[in-house]
Amino acid sequence: MKVLIIEDELHTANDLAATIQKADSAIEIVAILKSVSESVAFFQDKNMKIDLIFSDIQLGDGLSFEIFRKVNIQSPVIFCTAYDEYALNAFKVNSIHYMLKPFNIKTVKEALDKFRDLKTSMTPDVPSYQALMRMLNERKKSTSVLVYQGDRILPVKLEEVALFYVKDDSTRMLTFEGKNFVFNKSLEETEKLAGEDFFRANRQFLINRQAIKDSSQYFARKLAINLNVSFDEKITVSKTRVAEFLRWLAGN
Repeated sequence: MKVLIIEDELHTANDLAATIQKADSAIEIVAILKSVSESVAFFQDKNMKIDLIFSDIQLGDGLSFEIFRKVNIQSPVIFCTAYDEYALNAFKVNSIHYMLKPFNIKTVKEALDKFRDLKTSMTPDVPSYQALMRMLNERKKSTSVLVYQGDRILPVKLEEVALFYVKDDSTRMLTFEGKNFVFNKSLEETEKLAGEDFFRANRQFLINRQAIKDSSQYFARKLAINLNVSFDEKITVSKTRVAEFLRWLAGN
């Protein structure tokens, strides 16, 4: 059986590939793709039969559903997701299988069993990816992000994150409990998935509304943001974004 993985986090992709082959050593992982654009190019260029696709939902350059809108793909898809129960109901409505992150060999085996059951049963209706995209976009953000701590992959709810910030050329996140993690997405990618509860103050900081204690006037018509969590660096909003920041802070 030929399996394709679409996942932008290399550590997760490699872990999934290894776990799939542990679950069934006869499976061939034909490729690991990291983005919407790379996946579209792969399917347009390759005339290869893929038996099953494991795909993340949120990729660095958009939702993976965009791939299936742009390219006619007949292979069954199992989506790997950290979305909440609201989104999972949307999967059920659209006859799409899913596997929750973080996964393990048990959940991978269950996903493969679903695929095998699908092959021996009647073919389901083709899922409406556009409808599913609308449902997920109504959420306007993911509910969790994944962080790495040694060999462990931990889901952290976005509501528990006070801010994301860039330091020493890496993206980091600080929780309200004062825990600090390295986050393996750029701040631009993080801004897309974080949603409207977070504001990009400048190139370095993406802040949760609930982490803001107050703001005050600062040099050159900037605003200084004061947090209700312990954080050593000063955060300012440039004068060109002050009006937008104040509208966001007021919930408009």
